[in-house]
Amino acid sequence: MKLNLNQQRGLWWTISAALILAGVISMALSWNQFKAPLKPGLDFTGGTRLQLERNCSQPENCKTPIQIADIRQILDKQNLTESSVQVIGQNAQGVAIRTKDLNQEERTKLTEALSTALGQLDVEKSQIDTVGPTLGRQLLASGLLALLVSFAAIIVYVSVRFQFDYAFFAIVALFHDILITMGFFSILGLARGVEVNSLFIVGLLTIIGFSVNDTVVIYDRVRENLKYGAKRSITETVDIAVNQTLGRSINTSLTTGLPLIGIYIFGGETLKDFALTLIIGFAAGAYSSIFIASTLLAWWRQRQERDSYNTAITDSSPEEI
Repeated sequence: MKLNLNQQRGLWWTISAALILAGVISMALSWNQFKAPLKPGLDFTGGTRLQLERNCSQPENCKTPIQIADIRQILDKQNLTESSVQVIGQNAQGVAIRTKDLNQEERTKLTEALSTALGQLDVEKSQIDTVGPTLGRQLLASGLLALLVSFAAIIVYVSVRFQFDYAFFAIVALFHDILITMGFFSILGLARGVEVNSLFIVGLLTIIGFSVNDTVVIYDRVRENLKYGAKRSITETVDIAVNQTLGRSINTSLTTGLPLIGIYIFGGETLKDFALTLIIGFAAGAYSSIFIASTLLAWWRQRQERDSYNTAITDSSPEEI
């Protein structure tokens, strides 16, 4: 299979623009509803965390594992439907719950309901604490700072290894991946109430690393082809470079994507959203490396060559022409 990317680059750009536009519209609607572009979770808004474990020293108390569906039924009755639930502990004899900020009466009521359903709890292993909104803002600020530092480091690295225009379009591709991932989760937040937490920031950082690595591989082949294939046009050179690395890009995406799909299907509730973040981001990253970063570089270099030629013609005297 041979791709002629630059002949249809308008199509690739239109697809990306449509996806990003849908995400931006969704984030605007989300901002109007949640005062944030994505529905924030407990890590960013603050709330109550409960970690409860059964007392297995009591006969028959730990005979069966805890079922998330049973915990969900209790939370629904307490009007805590949007809480996060995860089964923990050896043989699934504990549960971790993250929910909105609860007062003392609400905590007691929830704990009693859970104790009735689960059996006697181990007081020493059980704990209840609160994440304040101040800590949530600190987590968000730290995550955004990590993203900015990553972008700056990538610009420096790619500029040193290649040239500044390579770095610029690599960053454009990364913004493409981040916006598509955020847009998808914004839509999920509006449609299904999916919240983002600190793991989402970790996922974005992981996506950046994956995407820029794929882009650098393609750019490295472009540079090599420019060095040894001077007679070719830049669009032909870029198409050849992408086709030479296409198999590697597909294989890398599949080998990373399949385990993530397995985690999403069979993993716990906490890991599902994290896995979904990486699945979307890795897919967007593979697409942007192949169809966006490479075609933008070819378009820019082609434009530079055309401008240089026009300038040379303009500056030449009639006798020279």
